[in-house]
Amino acid sequence: MTDRREFRPLQAEEIARAFSDEGVDYLFIGKSAAILLGYPSTTQDVDIFPARTPENGKRIVTALRKIGFEIGGELERDIVGGKDFVQIKTGPFDVDLVFAPDGIESFSEARTRRVTEGIFLVANLRDIIASKRASGRQKDKIELSMLENFLVEYEKRHAPPLQSAGDIVKKKMRDK
Repeated sequence: MTDRREFRPLQAEEIARAFSDEGVDYLFIGKSAAILLGYPSTTQDVDIFPARTPENGKRIVTALRKIGFEIGGELERDIVGGKDFVQIKTGPFDVDLVFAPDGIESFSEARTRRVTEGIFLVANLRDIIASKRASGRQKDKIELSMLENFLVEYEKRHAPPLQSAGDIVKKKMRDK
């Protein structure tokens, strides 16, 4: 059995750069995504929420191969076909592709709520928490209260700037 390393942001950086180069439509999700937003914890893998299309799946396969993952025929079919959950342990670190995360209705909706943290496209912390809650897994239940406390602090630090009523009206007029 190979000893697997803990998740490190450098791994997420490799994924983000490779996915960007190949035009992959995705979001980081799960505990690894929360860590990218500053959550003080560890995990064992990189969790990715990709758009579920065959074209996007092909781009994922190409990107992962470029950074050292061995993607055989069955694994490639699962990725291109958008299987709900695909674990990949055939590379320099572990990656989970979650095409259908619990508690999130659609990729397109989640993408509109995403957070960009440097080069990282990250699911909104509220979506991460909703997914953890909906999974029903014991390890996620244990983590929920800590993630919810982190959310409060995160939103305090990243609150949108206050706008006057006049600014809001001007923006609405520009958007028409």
